[in-house]
Amino acid sequence: MTQWLTDEELQAWRGLMHLTAQLQSALGRQLQDEHGISVADYEVLGRLHDAPGAGLRARDLGATLAWEQSRLSHQLTRMQRRGLVEREECESDRRGATFRLAPAGRSVIEQAAPGHVRAVRELVFDALSPQQVTQLADLTGHLLRHVERDR
Repeated sequence: MTQWLTDEELQAWRGLMHLTAQLQSALGRQLQDEHGISVADYEVLGRLHDAPGAGLRARDLGATLAWEQSRLSHQLTRMQRRGLVEREECESDRRGATFRLAPAGRSVIEQAAPGHVRAVRELVFDALSPQQVTQLADLTGHLLRHVERDR
């Protein structure tokens, strides 16, 4: 038997979905308007920029983004064509590939990061008290652990 959401649960769920969509839209516009990249581009570039060593294997990059293999493959192909990332065959496993920032990708992420962080701060953190930020971190961490446990 289905246990339907209560009115409060439904309001919270719809609010979360609407907030997520609004944030993605606003951040996407900011990145596109100011730097000509998408949120997906930014996420990939950011993960590669922060990666220890000389890059990330595709499967590890996909895992950090929680993306399906086909989405990641298409995204990396587009970014490679635009000169943002470089692909190298994995020495230890010929089936795998390692991706790293191309010089153009490094330049884009380093130029885009300050404005993106400013937009995130304006859209989210400026509207919250320090206590609410702590609560948000606790809630998102708790929910992520719950969802990832069931995967």
